[in-house]
Amino acid sequence: MIRIGVVTFPGTLDDGDALRACRLAGAEGVPLWHGDANLSGVDAVILPGGFSYGDYLRAGAIARFAPVMESVIAAAHGGMPVLGICNGFQVLTESHLLPGSMIKNNHRTFVCRETELIVASTATAWTCDFASDQRIVIPIKNQDGQFVADDRTLDELGATGRIVFRYAGWNPNGSRRDIAGIANEAGNVVGLMPHPEHAVELGFGPDGPGGPRTGRDGLGFFASVIARLGGVT
Repeated sequence: MIRIGVVTFPGTLDDGDALRACRLAGAEGVPLWHGDANLSGVDAVILPGGFSYGDYLRAGAIARFAPVMESVIAAAHGGMPVLGICNGFQVLTESHLLPGSMIKNNHRTFVCRETELIVASTATAWTCDFASDQRIVIPIKNQDGQFVADDRTLDELGATGRIVFRYAGWNPNGSRRDIAGIANEAGNVVGLMPHPEHAVELGFGPDGPGGPRTGRDGLGFFASVIARLGGVT
């Protein structure tokens, strides 16, 4: 069975949800502690949402130096699939596993609602189970969710197919070029602001009437990495 580690930092909120999503997709969810550099032999790692270390200095800035991150960074460079969700995305940019930075939402308020996304790349370890240009509905909840980068970086991300998700119709935080998620050059590291772990079972997510909702769009992330690693979904 594929084993997916989920890191808990002080202030993490969504580690339990991410572990449950792994189990629902058919993987074994393995809790990982921020102060322990041992990754316990997992096949992939998720950095979940929350407010690691209270988001002091900047969101994700302190978590980047946690002992577990030394191992995560080394494993990512070695090809291990790593997914950063919301605060996890912020940690990935602070760790320089992904380019750019996350700043306050352009409206300066916390936002929590369903968000429609366009799958812009299926070439990554976390999106290969989706269809190109597929529209999915995933909840979002953040106040530091505005992705920013210089024009050269944004052009490069677009030209190399590393923009993985775009906001469809409504941009909830002012992210440049409607970017909701990006990948590294190898495609094993992905970060996004919306929360796929909150859209994995009917009755507990965006499964109301209308639009493209299925209520389980988030399962595609976990099914993708299981398939990429040779598991059965």
